[in-house]
Amino acid sequence: MQVFGSALPAAIRYADLLVGAGVDRGLIGPRESGRIWERHLLNCAVVAEGIAPGASVCDVGSGAGLPGLALALARPDLSVLLVEPLERRAEFLQEAVDTLGLDQVRVSRSRAEDLGPIATEVVTARAVAPLGKLAGWCLPLLRPGGTLLALKGTRAPDELLAAEPVLRRLGASAWRIAQMGLDVLEHPTTVVVVTAGTAAAGAAGRTGAGTARGRR
Repeated sequence: MQVFGSALPAAIRYADLLVGAGVDRGLIGPRESGRIWERHLLNCAVVAEGIAPGASVCDVGSGAGLPGLALALARPDLSVLLVEPLERRAEFLQEAVDTLGLDQVRVSRSRAEDLGPIATEVVTARAVAPLGKLAGWCLPLLRPGGTLLALKGTRAPDELLAAEPVLRRLGASAWRIAQMGLDVLEHPTTVVVVTAGTAAAGAAGRTGAGTARGRR
């Protein structure tokens, strides 16, 4: 499978964990077992095409490790931090990291807003919160010019439109919707891509005087 390359055996082990312990612990619905690859693993892993080589990635609200663990498997060059506040989910994530031998992945049992300014290059999130609220949690974690990749569904255009005032206030410099995995998936992954502005722009946004302009 082209997405995972030499990490395919590890990806298969991860899929087994999801449909086994993941279902048993309520992290994945039992109905998802039959579509774990198309709907979950591949849907998340293709987002790697939006991440530069060797980047640091913070996966907020990681849950069962989607998209964070899928990205780490597809791109072993990435340094990935999985952020999950719930104990049972964080425990599953650590077990998965240990089982899969992912030395470049760390797990933090924490809320995104409690992490502080970690200046990561990329933040990812899937099914965590509406875009406006999500941006408030995630953009402060990014270094200037960093990227938020929010995996969304068919309502992405509406969410983005509603979130634009928040993105301006937070000093984001650009935002758009991208379709990823066009050559892999029958239904590509819809991702809202938000670029963090400079530190000065972010400070201006927090005081309500931001001048950053976004684009769809």
